[in-house]
Amino acid sequence: MDWARDLPDWPHADASRRVRHRPHDWHVQEWGTGPTLLLLHGAGASTHTWRELIPRLSEHHHVVALDLPGHGFTRAGSVSRLGLATTAEDIAALCADRNWQPIALIGHSAGAAVALDLGTRLPGAPAVIGLNAALDRFEGMAGWIFPMLAKLLALNPLTAIAFSAGGARPNRARNVVRATGSTLTEEALGYYSRLLADRAHVDGTLQMMSRWSTDALLDRLPEIESDVLLITGDRDTAVSPEVSDRAAALLPHAERVTLEGLGHLAHEEAPGRLCDIMLDWLQGKSF
Repeated sequence: MDWARDLPDWPHADASRRVRHRPHDWHVQEWGTGPTLLLLHGAGASTHTWRELIPRLSEHHHVVALDLPGHGFTRAGSVSRLGLATTAEDIAALCADRNWQPIALIGHSAGAAVALDLGTRLPGAPAVIGLNAALDRFEGMAGWIFPMLAKLLALNPLTAIAFSAGGARPNRARNVVRATGSTLTEEALGYYSRLLADRAHVDGTLQMMSRWSTDALLDRLPEIESDVLLITGDRDTAVSPEVSDRAAALLPHAERVTLEGLGHLAHEEAPGRLCDIMLDWLQGKSF
């Protein structure tokens, strides 16, 4: 995404700024004062995914949202740093540099996996809220085929060009979102349409996928001391709610909530409902 061309009408552009911290050029948005909440979007998304939650979350909190490396307006300085553990390491270093001390990390899908890993690298074991958390392993043949396919796609520079060709096409975004079990407004589909038309964003997503593995994180789930809330939509067809059930059984301090009638992008479908649940849960914690 081009800063000069695309940012002016991006959600909450007035809160955006660039932060250079090796190895990436980060796109960061900040609002409010008080205890810090750090928001981490999922694969293929950007800070826009939190646009409807920000007003509520920032009423009594300092809220920080960032684009993951290679996504949106964040420029990846090294594609070798786009795996799960390295992404968490780089965000932890960014937090230390900016003196952010989050009391809670809120992550969606792959961002929830980053949040759980990141929580082990930050002081104070911040609470973690995972929304339709992508925490499963690929089993059997799929465990070999999917990473290999993603790597082959990421290594071919023509892939991102072909996928993003034709500019912003609403029907393509509509089909992608429909496949997750969610139903979004035309405005929301417009943001995803623009992201899917951007070559750098598509390439960054593919590069992340090619390096993604949750194996080490899943092995450490029983050792994670953070309080964890795992929220799922019962219509999620991208990540089965059973994935959060299995993770909650391994985490020492986990709670589960399932929401009826919502899909993988539940926080965009029903932002008020999600805010109520998250803020009520956080209020019951002693920070």
